[in-house]
Amino acid sequence: MNEEVKMYMDEAKELMQNAISHLENELAKIRAGKANPKILNDVLVDYYGTPTPLPQVANVTVPDPRTIAVQPWEKSMLAPIQKAIMNANLGFNPDNNGEIVRINVPPLTEERRKELVKQAKGVGETAKVSIRNARRDSIDAFKKMVKDGLPEDAAKDAEAEVQKITDSYNKKVDEVLAQKEKDIMTI
Repeated sequence: MNEEVKMYMDEAKELMQNAISHLENELAKIRAGKANPKILNDVLVDYYGTPTPLPQVANVTVPDPRTIAVQPWEKSMLAPIQKAIMNANLGFNPDNNGEIVRINVPPLTEERRKELVKQAKGVGETAKVSIRNARRDSIDAFKKMVKDGLPEDAAKDAEAEVQKITDSYNKKVDEVLAQKEKDIMTI
């Protein structure tokens, strides 16, 4: 196989793998009924005038399936952390006992579970679009290479191979989504 063709195929694989990684990251932020510290990863705390991700100013732990504990490294950060969690619109009401901010994770209602599944499917569709874009870019590159002298049958073989890779990554997206849907709908 032509070196340039192989390079474009490897690039497409890498982009598709990045789409899967991003999907898994985004799905980790969608809560599935039990406490998950990753839910708080995007919460920004006002750390002496600088918006800072919560995990960089506090220890986030899950002592039991219904509670998230946030222990700041500086006691003066308790109030800003509590305020940042409330402002993040996650649907949590944090408690501050003077040393730790506790978040009780309420059980999800059936309606909320269905909303979260829809949200997860939307994130999955975005991942599939990224995968299809990687495929399209590779196929466009192969067509351009045909104009520059690549035999047409080699380009067709490369397109078929990229389609196989695309199909396998789309299947991975479906598997990841099915697992997340199962997690969300399990009470």
